[in-house]
Amino acid sequence: MQDRRDIDLGGGALLIFLMVILAGNQVVIKLTNEGLQPVFAAGLRSLGAIFVIWGWMRFRGLRLDFSPAMRGPGVLIGLVFSLEFLALFLALDLTTVTRVSVIFYSMPVWMALTAHFILPGERLTRTRLAGLSLAFAGVAWAIVDRSGFGGEASLVGDLAALVAALGWMGVSLMPRLSRLSQSRFEMQMFWQVAVSAPVLLVASLFFGPLLREVTVMTGWLMLFQIVVVASGVFVVWFWLLTRYKTSQIAAFAFLSPIFGVILGWLWLGETVTPALIAQLVLVAMGIVLINRRG
Repeated sequence: MQDRRDIDLGGGALLIFLMVILAGNQVVIKLTNEGLQPVFAAGLRSLGAIFVIWGWMRFRGLRLDFSPAMRGPGVLIGLVFSLEFLALFLALDLTTVTRVSVIFYSMPVWMALTAHFILPGERLTRTRLAGLSLAFAGVAWAIVDRSGFGGEASLVGDLAALVAALGWMGVSLMPRLSRLSQSRFEMQMFWQVAVSAPVLLVASLFFGPLLREVTVMTGWLMLFQIVVVASGVFVVWFWLLTRYKTSQIAAFAFLSPIFGVILGWLWLGETVTPALIAQLVLVAMGIVLINRRG
C-alpha cells in the first residue's frame, strides 16, 4: 500500500477551497429539491456526471477499466455512494442546511475512529480521542435538540444526514482498502456515478412524484452540481486521497459546517440558535483536535 504524505500548504489551500464549494452545495441541493424530488435529483446528477467524467477521461486519453478485478469493488463503492447521496438529498429536504451541515460534516469523527482500527499509521492518540469525544457530543446534541426550530427540525432528516456522513466515510476509505487503489481517481469516481445513476433513478420511483415546481433556475442548479460538484470537486477529492493521509484530509471538513451554517442563515434565512452554535463549536473543535499529531 502506497504511503500517504502529511498535508502541505498547497494541499491545505486546495482542501479549504473544496470545503467552501461543498458547503455552498448544501444550499444548492436544498434549492434544487424545490423543483425536483430529492432522490430523482440525486440520480439525475449522477447521470449527468457520467458523461462529464467520461468526456474528461477521453480528453486525457484515459481508458475506462471494467476488468474483472475491478468490478466487485467498483460496484460496491457505487452502492455506498448511492446510499450517501440518497440520504443527503433526503436530509436536506426534511431539515435545515444548518443542521445538516453540523451532522453531515462530522464525517472526520467516524473516519478517524475507523482508520484507527484498519489503516496503518493513523492511530488515535489521547488528543485525537479527546477531539473525537467533543465532536461526538456535538453531533449527539444536535440530533436530540429540537428547541428553537419549530417545524424546521426533523429527527428523520437528522438521522439521514448521519447516514450520509457514514456513507461519505465509506467511499473515502474504500479506495485505500481495495483494488481500486490501483486505478486512477477519475475511474474511481466513474464507478460511483455509473452505478449510482441507475440505482438512484429506480429508487426515486418509491419517493413520490418526480417533479415539483421546476424552473429555469432548477436547471442551472442541477448543471452546477453535475459539472462543478459531482464531476470536478469529487474527482479532486479522490486525487487528494491518493496523495495525503486520509484522516488529515477528512479533518479539513471542520470548515464546511461553519461555512454551511453561515450560508444557510444568510442565503435561506434559517434559524441559528445559541444551542446550534455550541453544537457547531464542539464538532469543529473536535475535528481540529483529531487532526493534531501530538
